[in-house]
Amino acid sequence: MTGTSDADPAMVRATVPDFTEEFRSDFHNLLKWRRDVRHFDSSPISTSLVDRLLDAACLAPSVGNAQPWRFVSVDEPANRKAIAENFARANAAALGGYSGERAQRYATLKLAGLHDAPRHFAVFCDLGTQQGHGLGRATMPEMLQYSAILAVHTFWLQARAHGIGVGWVSILDPQGVADQLDVPGQWKLVAYLCVGRPSFESDTPELERVGWQSRQAACRQVLQR
Repeated sequence: MTGTSDADPAMVRATVPDFTEEFRSDFHNLLKWRRDVRHFDSSPISTSLVDRLLDAACLAPSVGNAQPWRFVSVDEPANRKAIAENFARANAAALGGYSGERAQRYATLKLAGLHDAPRHFAVFCDLGTQQGHGLGRATMPEMLQYSAILAVHTFWLQARAHGIGVGWVSILDPQGVADQLDVPGQWKLVAYLCVGRPSFESDTPELERVGWQSRQAACRQVLQR
């Protein structure tokens, strides 16, 4: 029989957008200007824009269509204060791991925008989700966390496209954050995000700009086997 297809009818009817060369150039610039922001303008962001960023995050790929990301908006002053204190303790411990000139340089770094960013989001991975029925993670259960991280990156790109900066705070005790926010026990913290308009713009990573670590000139390494 001719003219038959096993394709999903919805896919057959779909019209693929025309991603032009201009769009591809703009997308490359979006990636280039997606910086980890630590210096924020404290002016508020509209709820409608935040909703749009969260909707975009839900377009991220996920193993078995599990969609395990859980975004927690951290708004209560007591919670923000506790997170800032958590960061201060973890940052002091991290400083103790360096010595000499490297320790002096570390002490000068601004590593979080916790006090200025108008929005905070703690992003968790629900390790106990039944969504997806376990597909794709029997041998690599960490794929759930990778999926949640992809949602963070998708959120980040959409934010940058709207002139919003994102700072990823990793110098934290993750269990302390989970306990403070009283989330379910099977949720694991994958990111704490500070979100707001940057107080200045740069396409150079801050750690490179302040002399901590330059980007590798040739970071693309592909092995042939």
